[in-house]
Amino acid sequence: MNYGYARCSTNESKQDVQRQIAELKAAGAEEIIFEYEHGDVKENRKLYHLLGRAQKGDIIIACEVSRLSRNTQQICEILDTIKKNKLCLLLLDGIIADCRDGNLDAISQAFIQMSAVFAELEVSVIRSRVKSGIRHARANHQALGRPPLTKEDLPSAFMQQYSS
Repeated sequence: MNYGYARCSTNESKQDVQRQIAELKAAGAEEIIFEYEHGDVKENRKLYHLLGRAQKGDIIIACEVSRLSRNTQQICEILDTIKKNKLCLLLLDGIIADCRDGNLDAISQAFIQMSAVFAELEVSVIRSRVKSGIRHARANHQALGRPPLTKEDLPSAFMQQYSS
């Protein structure tokens, strides 16, 4: 069985998982599991459920390492599970971890782990920039967050529906 796994960090109103789903289908995924979960979560519920139910020889396809996790330790745990369960992990960004014989070649493992390190670094840099921007805005007495809404900001159809 070829499973696809897609993940976005925030809910469907903020991020669209459809690009990943289309790429997974094109790569041969017969069943696609997706979730909206932050990549630093210890256990992405649907991913771990998938890893537990996949059977020896199955292929799990993901678009890239950062869709599995942005945490290097978690990626190592996922790789251990894939080896133990004799699965194949196909990452559409060019890495294959074929563990159907219970082993993973050193080069593939190193590339996946390095990709995880860069994904974790990316999150760290983004957080650092956001915190720096917030400190700068506060130091300059700038308003943070969304601007307050007034009745004039709301669409008239919405106001008519709820004004009675």
